[in-house]
Amino acid sequence: MQNKNPIGFFDSGVGGTSIWKEMIHLLPYESTIYLADSNNAPYGQKNSQEIIELSEKNTEFLLNRNCKMIVVACNTATTNAITHLRNKYDIPFIGIEPAIKPAALQTKTKAVGILATQGTLSSELFAKTSNKFAKDIAVVEQQGTGLVELIESNAIDSKEMEILLKRYLNPMLQQHIDHLILGCTHYPYLIPKIKKIIGRSVKIIDSGFAVSKQIQNILQQNNLLNREMTTPNYQFYTNKDAKVLHQLLSDVKKTLQINFLDF
Repeated sequence: MQNKNPIGFFDSGVGGTSIWKEMIHLLPYESTIYLADSNNAPYGQKNSQEIIELSEKNTEFLLNRNCKMIVVACNTATTNAITHLRNKYDIPFIGIEPAIKPAALQTKTKAVGILATQGTLSSELFAKTSNKFAKDIAVVEQQGTGLVELIESNAIDSKEMEILLKRYLNPMLQQHIDHLILGCTHYPYLIPKIKKIIGRSVKIIDSGFAVSKQIQNILQQNNLLNREMTTPNYQFYTNKDAKVLHQLLSDVKKTLQINFLDF
């Protein structure tokens, strides 16, 4: 039965595990296969055609392992490639988009910030979403150049990370933002550091829980939800040193059966 097949995840590296963690809490019986394309990180510096080609390659990898659904756990891949993937493959795809709508609805200062990659900020899908939900709102855009590379290099606590975050966030604060949208799945791992810089007056918004609810809804709509209370199998594939994956998943490894495999 397809219901027992795994849900596939792919990202330009380890960032999509922030979405994966949200999902396994909401859907504890679903098996997953996670593909970290860390050798090609970050996708945000690549052109649209390159991102589409990498996304196709990742999709084929997961389809060959009988995934019943694919979560494009990468904002840049979603904004540049998900329409193409949905047109080409007959399988449900879940994408990750910056959460502009809730920020625009909730802002009191009429100014919201978005920290994202160049690939996301320059995409047609991002422009369309911004125009739709934030017409009368000041959207302060900031490319997070270098942040993904530091996370992928296991340098979250480095001095360089602190310097970059201050460089990117302080100008946004000067423009009186009261919401900060994290437009990359890597960035939730920086939330403790971001909070130290922006304080309590700015609300941080990421897409993790909303995406997990969407995964649940689409599984139900397509009759693909695994309703058996069986122990799930979690597989992680990476084409780079798995050390960073091990570290980011250290809070869940003790309770979950996780296999790290090279591809």
